[in-house]
Amino acid sequence: MSISTYTRKAKYIDLKDYCPFSEKNDFIELTEWSNGEGMDVFVSGTSDNKFSLTWGQWEALQVLVNYKD
Repeated sequence: MSISTYTRKAKYIDLKDYCPFSEKNDFIELTEWSNGEGMDVFVSGTSDNKFSLTWGQWEALQVLVNYKD
């Protein structure tokens, strides 16, 4: 059996300056996958949410968010 260890990059931001509905201590944390192919996103708030995206899925989501009808 082979065991590997690694360090993952993580970024954190407090939501108070971005979301008027956020409460004290609400935040978003983004953690990059160790293989570099995507990220895990954790949104802490009234109802916590966690989801994962590949970088391609992230690009598609950005296209949808920025689309002007």
